[in-house]
Formats: sequence, C-alpha cells, structure tokens
Amino acid sequence: MEIVPNFSLKKHNTFGIEAKAKQFVAAHSVQDLKTILQENKTQQKFILGGGSNMLLTKDIDALVIHIDLKGKKIIEENDDFVWVESLAGESWHEFVLWTIDQNFGGLENMSLIPGNVGTTPVQNIGAYGTEIKDTFVSCEAMTIEKQEMKTFTKDECHFGYRESVFKNEVKNQYIITSVVFKLTKINHKINTSYGDISSELEKNNITNPTLKDVSNAVIAIRQSKLPDPKELGNSGSFFKNPILLKSDFEKIHQQFPDMKYFDISETEVKVPAGWLIEQAGFKGKRFGDAGIHKNQALVLVNYGNATGQEILNVSKNIQETIFKTFGINIEAEVNVI
Repeated sequence: MEIVPNFSLKKHNTFGIEAKAKQFVAAHSVQDLKTILQENKTQQKFILGGGSNMLLTKDIDALVIHIDLKGKKIIEENDDFVWVESLAGESWHEFVLWTIDQNFGGLENMSLIPGNVGTTPVQNIGAYGTEIKDTFVSCEAMTIEKQEMKTFTKDECHFGYRESVFKNEVKNQYIITSVVFKLTKINHKINTSYGDISSELEKNNITNPTLKDVSNAVIAIRQSKLPDPKELGNSGSFFKNPILLKSDFEKIHQQFPDMKYFDISETEVKVPAGWLIEQAGFKGKRFGDAGIHKNQALVLVNYGNATGQEILNVSKNIQETIFKTFGINIEAEVNVI
C-alpha cells in the first residue's frame, strides 16, 4: 500500500480534469482500508470510487483513498430470488452485465451507468424507470473515525430521488465496502415503458424481450445520446430533473404549454431538466473546452483541456438562465469538489 505524493487524478475522474492529490493510496481489501485509516488518523482524507460523479475544481489537499475492492458472489438463493453481494470497487456496468449473464433480473435498465458499485447507494442511482432502492437489500460500511463495520438496511439508507443517508445525515462518516442486491431468477419484471426502450425494441423486431434485450436497448439508447467518457470527458447527467408541486407547475405550464412533465405523485410532477436546457438554447454550445453535449443537453463535457472551474461556470450559467426563463431551480447531480 504505497502512498504516492503529488498524484495526478486525471485518469481517476470521468471528466478527465487535471487535478493533483497531495497524497494517493489504493485500498484493495477491507483490511487494507482499515490499516490505511488507522495509520493516517490525523490526515485529511478524501474517498475516491470510480470518479464518475464528481467535478474537480481544484487540487485535493488531502490523502486520497481509492476504494479498489474487487469481488462478487451469490450469498443466498431460493427458487425465485438470488441475493448477490458485490464489493465496492467493482465496475457497475460490468457487474450489471454479469447479473444478466446469470439470468438474474432487476438491474438491466441501469446498464452502462458509469462508476463503481460502492457509490451506487450514495446517489440512489437510477435510469429508465428503475433505481437502486428497487433491488437494494443492504450495504456494509466502515466508519472513517474508528474503522468499525456497520450494516445499513434499505430503510436505514433513507433513499430518495438521487438521495440517501450517505449524502445527508452520515455524510463523510462512512466508506461503503460492499452492497447486497435481491434479484429475480424467474418471473422477471421486464420494464420497457420508460423512455425509448419500447421503440428501440420495436426497431429490432423484439416483441418478447429478455433481460439481455432490455440491457442492449438501454446501452444503444445511452450510446446514441451520451458520450463515452474515455473519448469525451463527462459525468453523465450533470443536473437532477426538478420536482415541482403541481400547484406551482400549473402556473408555469400555462406560460409554457409545451413543457414536458411526468406525474410522480398526486401533488408533484417531474420536469426533464434536459428539455429546459435545450429550450434555453444551450444544447451543443461550447465555451472554450467546456460545453454541452450535442445529443443530450443534460450532459456537460470537457473537449480536452477544460478546467473544473470552467465547467462549473457553464453549469451556473445554465442554472441562472433556466431560473430567469422558467422560474425553475435545477440542482447539480454531480458532486462539485
């Protein structure tokens, strides 16, 4: 476990931002992690997973601990369900593909989301009508302060839309080391109703889709809209879709009758942030090396040498314009460091 000084994080964040860590170390096991935390008690610490949901605007004046715990296994099963545990450092997309290869259902709609398994509960990640909370059972986490292990049940995670206890009540107190999911073995709940999945399946003449078919459709849709971070630095969706009270939305909707929306409860609606950004004229715009992707207005991109601050400035410009135009606040989904 070598601690490396003045370490470049360019390859450890999907925006491809050049930023330095004062010190960097990778933990390849729970014991590694415990030792690193014990031996560096007084150090400022920064926990790094797959680097897919953050925007680095400065160097990190701390010990960056990269969570690189690998492994996955079936821990329990019956005729209908299987409980699968993945360690935190596994690639999320590779883990999803592995579950599909085993014919385990529940994660297929979240194919090709960048990042690692350990950070998925933090954001309660989701796509195409499913979220982590739908299959999540529990996660193991270590306290940074005392290196004690705790199991968080689904209820204890306080999941919300891109929210969890790890972003709020216990922020910066725990490091997730593994996650358990309950997946279907038979009678899979195939969900093709959201977004473009059904039209993608129709295009391929698929009328009775398998888990793999749904996954392939999601991958095709995401690849058509979202740039590959290896080719064009980005962090997927930069903004959350705003949720409005119906009473507030109705007033805005009268002024903008074409505004898209989805009912999410009797009192609330969700407005697609991408639609708002596109209507405000930002889709495909470029400000130096920072810009908005030409196929998906929700995605901010680094065309090469943008700094994190330049990308942050673009995001603030978008937020201010959306508020002035529509009276709607849109929040960043990405963590700004």
